[in-house]
Amino acid sequence: MLLWTSFLPDANKLRSTRCYSGMKQIELNNGVQMPQIGLGVWQAKDGQEVVRAIHWALESGYRHIDTASIYKNEEGVGQAIQTAPIDREQIFLTTKIWNNDIRARRTKEALKESLDRLQTSYVDLLLLHWPVDHFEEAWLALEEAYQAGQAKAIGLSNFMPEQIEKVIEIGSVIPAVNQIEYHPYLTQADVTQICEKHGIVVTAWSPLMQGHFKNESLFADIAAAHGKTPAQVVLRWGIQRDVIIIPKSTNEGRIQENFELFDFELSTEEMEQINALERGRRFGPDPRNFDF
Repeated sequence: MLLWTSFLPDANKLRSTRCYSGMKQIELNNGVQMPQIGLGVWQAKDGQEVVRAIHWALESGYRHIDTASIYKNEEGVGQAIQTAPIDREQIFLTTKIWNNDIRARRTKEALKESLDRLQTSYVDLLLLHWPVDHFEEAWLALEEAYQAGQAKAIGLSNFMPEQIEKVIEIGSVIPAVNQIEYHPYLTQADVTQICEKHGIVVTAWSPLMQGHFKNESLFADIAAAHGKTPAQVVLRWGIQRDVIIIPKSTNEGRIQENFELFDFELSTEEMEQINALERGRRFGPDPRNFDF
């Protein structure tokens, strides 16, 4: 087992991390507080790689970890949380029900398997990963998990307006979150507007445009003016638009850099310049046209 102290000499400093006090908590529509920055662990290998990444993140001030059953690293995420010198209750943990389980009408079973791998009796947020066949039935299963205390909040991922409306029509719980691809090239106004209408918080996956921000000189220019990096400018833009961001990394330096967003602010002019980059450009799958 990888021990926290193997790469964190002074575990006590975790409890007074300088960055954490500046992070905003977003209140969900059921009153749950969700940290505005989380560590995404998509593509992080199960085992020591994901354990190290999460421990580095917690040391830097993160209190929000985003995983999914399809990432195949829930066991490592659970191990990281178990071996960190911080109470489970202080960590906001998200996981997701994968498409095959939704289609097979086995959401309840899939959740139990995730909880076992994560070594926890509950997750803070449980999402349907994609709007595949039988998502309506799966949503009702999420509502049961919510009522049973297995999830502190429930929500959606990659759901479009018509599917969000369907969930609200058939269910008794308004989704708390919709996790979508969101960055300066893609703000999905139709989705964000319906989320705002129903009090659904937007979480941005691929907030760093899967690295394509490096091709946009505007970010470098603004970064130079603030003494920051282009990546920090892109993430700060998301923060100031009041979305939750979950940048992914397994690199210690980048994990820390992605969290150091609270000692500067983009001006109105800079925000407008970045807003103007919107072009409907996806780097991930289209929720209206996918085959997995």
